[in-house]
Amino acid sequence: MKRIHSIDFTRGLVMIIMALDHVRDMMHIDAMTQSPTNLATTTPALFFTRWITYLCAPIFVFLAGTSAYLSLQKVNDISESRNFLFKRGLWLILLEFTLVNFGLFFDLGFHSFIFEVIAAIGVGFIILGLLLKASVKIIAAIGLLIIFCHDLFPLIPFSEGSMIKAILSPLFSPGAFPLTPHTIFIMGYPPIPWLGILLIGFASGKLFALPVEKRIKLFVGIGVFALTLFIALRFINLYGDPVSWSSQKNSIYTFLSFMNITKYPPSLLFTLVTLGIMFLVLAATENVRGRPMQIVTTYGRVPLFYFLVHFYLIHLSMIVLMFIQGFSWDQLDFASGNMGRAKGITSGISLAVVYVVWISVVIILYKPCVWYGRYKSTHNNWWLKYL
Repeated sequence: MKRIHSIDFTRGLVMIIMALDHVRDMMHIDAMTQSPTNLATTTPALFFTRWITYLCAPIFVFLAGTSAYLSLQKVNDISESRNFLFKRGLWLILLEFTLVNFGLFFDLGFHSFIFEVIAAIGVGFIILGLLLKASVKIIAAIGLLIIFCHDLFPLIPFSEGSMIKAILSPLFSPGAFPLTPHTIFIMGYPPIPWLGILLIGFASGKLFALPVEKRIKLFVGIGVFALTLFIALRFINLYGDPVSWSSQKNSIYTFLSFMNITKYPPSLLFTLVTLGIMFLVLAATENVRGRPMQIVTTYGRVPLFYFLVHFYLIHLSMIVLMFIQGFSWDQLDFASGNMGRAKGITSGISLAVVYVVWISVVIILYKPCVWYGRYKSTHNNWWLKYL
């Protein structure tokens, strides 16, 4: 399959931004005590440090669907395509609850299992495999229906103690569920809302067969439409996000309130603004080349490799930081989901230093990504299809 430059660049861009969120989450001095989107305590710099990373998960999921469509075009056998999606999906779910969960918590006892973006993509691939006999238009319609309507789920009047609600809620909404007295399962990325994004990404794969100029024009139109719809729906404050915006102490914080949309689960407004921006980036980078573009594209060609390695690099850096700041191993808290941060004790770095560490992490990972990209392009090992 011939690689598409704009896809690799856009995915590489969000992989780079993703590292910023994880550095902030693990190392910022207020990460354990302050929500960056709490308007009562945040600052504009902290808010937008978090907000810009909202682009990562939806674009990552969307382009996973797009890449699935493009890679399956060379396979004429639906059964073979379905088997690949099933295997790929199960592998991603296994990866989530092993290497990714350990990279997040560094907890050898695995007291917390968290279902996040990798598992959400895995479930999406499995369901996509079941839908392969449907036309692209039907898959697109299902995706759009989920995106536009899943916000209605909390409004369904289930009876008190409803078994149906207990079964469906983890599919639509985040939650925490004790497995044992010492183990908890956290549904961070409920699979149905993210499935809608993946299915739309899959259906959009067909658009990349269009001539470049026509594709650019279409992507600009889709991006502008999505952002216009976001502004209109957000302004009227009636539907699209569970949290309404309101006037604040000044115009800056009122704007923050307007942009303070919901990621867990991804609301309609969250999806419109993030994917709207994505389509504009895809359009803007179709015909652009150069060394900076090539560097960003390098990360986008090996997304899962980068995802795994960057987690471990950031987390190991955080442990080193704890020792530098004078904490002993016994003070580091892993079992309660604290990722090794000293519990109840102020630790970490300022937001400015977070940015320095972030850039350093991205630079350090460039050569490994170059190496792995070359290795993958020159080897045919079966396992390379899954990493």
